[in-house]
Amino acid sequence: MKHDIEIKTKDGTAKAAVIKPANGAATDKGAILYMDAFGPREALYWMGQRIADAGYTVLVPDLFYRSGAYGPFDAKTAFSEEATRAQLMGLMRANSQPLTAEDGEAFIEALTSEGATGAIGAVGYCMGGGRAITAAARYPERIKAAASFHGGNLASDAEDSPHRLADRIKARVYVGVAGVDNSFPPEQSARLAEAFRTGGIDHIVENYVGMAHGWTVPDHSIYDKDGSERHFKRLLTLFEETL
Repeated sequence: MKHDIEIKTKDGTAKAAVIKPANGAATDKGAILYMDAFGPREALYWMGQRIADAGYTVLVPDLFYRSGAYGPFDAKTAFSEEATRAQLMGLMRANSQPLTAEDGEAFIEALTSEGATGAIGAVGYCMGGGRAITAAARYPERIKAAASFHGGNLASDAEDSPHRLADRIKARVYVGVAGVDNSFPPEQSARLAEAFRTGGIDHIVENYVGMAHGWTVPDHSIYDKDGSERHFKRLLTLFEETL
C-alpha cells in the first residue's frame, strides 16, 4: 500500500512515497530505498512493495528535489541519449552524496512518524548504493543494515567516497556487485572490502557473475529476473537477521 508524503528538509521539500505491507499488518521496522539516477517511479515502487510485504514500512524519497521538476526518464535509453545523459549528470552533481546524507535525518523522522520506530535498513541501487552506505555511517544508532546493489564509486579517490566512512558504520553491510561494472572496478571492490575488514564491519561483498550494472531494476534494459530474485533473497535475509 503506497501513499505520497512531503518531507521538510534543511534545503526544501522532498516528495516521497511511503509503502506499507499490502496485508495491512502493522510494523515498527523501516527501510529507506535510495533511488538510482532515473528517479522515483513505478519500477522502484514495485521493488519497495516487495520489501514492505516482508514486514517493513519503506520510504522512497526523491533525492533530486533540490533541482525542481525533471524527467521522467526512460531507464532503457536515458544514459545513451546525449541530452538526457547531460541532464542526469547535472542532477547528480547538484544533489551530491553529502547533501543526501544531510537529508537522512529528515528521512528517518518521516519513517518514524509513519510508525517505524524501531531499527531501520537502507538499500540503494546504482548511485543510491553509496548513499545507503553513507547513511549507515551518518546515522548508526538507527540504521542497522545497509545494502548496495550495482553501486558505483564505493571506494574511489573522491573525498566523499563511502569506504572512507567505514570506521563510523555499526550496521551489517551487504554489497552486491555487477559482474562487470566500469563504475566499480575490481580495484575499488578490493579497497572497499579492506576498509570494511579493518573497520571491523560485519559485511559481505558478493560478485554477481554475468550480471550487468542495473540488473535488479525491472525497467532497465539489462534487467535479469533470476538475478533480481537472488538480490531480493539476499536483501530480505539481511533485513530479517538485523532489524
